[in-house]
Amino acid sequence: MLTDLDHIRLTDRPLIVCDVDDVVLQFAAPFEAFLQSRGHRLLPRSFKLTGNIVTGADESVIEAPAVKALIDDFFVEQERWQTPFADAVDSLHALGQDADLVFLTAMPPRHAEVRRRLLDQLTLTFPMIATEEAKGPMVAALQGERPLPVAFVDDMVHNLHSVGQHVPDCLLIYLPPPLEIFRFAPEPPETVRRVGTWPEASELIRSHFAG
Repeated sequence: MLTDLDHIRLTDRPLIVCDVDDVVLQFAAPFEAFLQSRGHRLLPRSFKLTGNIVTGADESVIEAPAVKALIDDFFVEQERWQTPFADAVDSLHALGQDADLVFLTAMPPRHAEVRRRLLDQLTLTFPMIATEEAKGPMVAALQGERPLPVAFVDDMVHNLHSVGQHVPDCLLIYLPPPLEIFRFAPEPPETVRRVGTWPEASELIRSHFAG
């Protein structure tokens, strides 16, 4: 299973824990294309999917159970739709030369094998954990008592808040995609560093590790 930590083998190097959807792999944009293929549309009126997905016929709002089923179908077909952001692959490979890197992807574990296969196809063979649990305890369990620097990259403020609570010394990096729906996202706390690209994130991580 990719939901536990037994397969993670860390070395005596700093640790980078990184989200996947809309941080490494594009999610929102290809999900919109996926919805259109099913005859639906996403109307970015707030920072959520439920309530903002409508049918193409009469623009009636699709209810939560159907939205959940659509997301599930998208993850089943993710290899057809999802591609990496610019600079993500090269940046991660460069960072991985000097640090341990673990993907912490927020998705139902039943889709972990497909996600693993997609990342491997992109040469992103770093270990991965697929879970719907809070990310703070997961990062804390990974870091343990290691007296080494740790950084966490995500596009969701609540995940950054969770990790900040459980791993106070962690560098928290907010890397939201340049999408309209993120205009409605909550602002991160002052303890979080906001960046717009992977090269910016890489620079912050290297500075944190050097310090």
